[in-house]
Amino acid sequence: MALLLLVRHGHSTANADAVLAGWTEGVGLTDRGRTDVGRLAARLAEAGTEVARLVTSPLQRCRETAGLLLPSATAEVVDDLGECHYGGWTGRPIAELTSDPLWRTVQDDPASARFPDSDRYAAESLSQMSARLVAAVRRIDAEVEAERGPGAIWVAVSHGDPIKAVIADAMGAGLGGLQRVHVDPASVSVIRRSGERAMVMAVNSSGDAIRSHQKAATVVPAGDAIIGGGTG
Repeated sequence: MALLLLVRHGHSTANADAVLAGWTEGVGLTDRGRTDVGRLAARLAEAGTEVARLVTSPLQRCRETAGLLLPSATAEVVDDLGECHYGGWTGRPIAELTSDPLWRTVQDDPASARFPDSDRYAAESLSQMSARLVAAVRRIDAEVEAERGPGAIWVAVSHGDPIKAVIADAMGAGLGGLQRVHVDPASVSVIRRSGERAMVMAVNSSGDAIRSHQKAATVVPAGDAIIGGGTG
């Protein structure tokens, strides 16, 4: 029953510009992002949290977050924790994507949504993204428990849609529940797994839900989720 702390990277330059960063290189944290991650790091330190393992997406904004979150730990880069491969949607403004016909599929039937191919960026479906994230989390969780025991705590730093997919799976909602989960930058969600069963202990903790709601109202249609997760 190892405990997983799923941390979304801090507010990034792409979040500030309300664009879908995907695997774009050079997307780092803003000053606000560093401050928010520092606040979360202080919460972990105050709680006396002993972390058995720290893993992170290979993308810059996540590696920066991991370093600020647990500066005394060595973060292990795990490619399968990386952002969804958005293909031709990569780098485009969120507000522009809302007029793409694919937007409604992503919102209403995410299990059938696949992002457009691109000469520059890899593309995958949300189902493929979810499968690799869930498999990676289950594998690492089992390793941590085998190595450090059922009381161990580990931290994974990743992105909005990947974290939402892991939470939706843990709740038993499957990919159909993807857009019913929200995670802000520099938020932590907590999952405890035992065998094939998981329990969601917390979602979007320390996320600024009010500010995120106000920002979303200016970017996407009412009731829709921001692809990639809340921009904060």
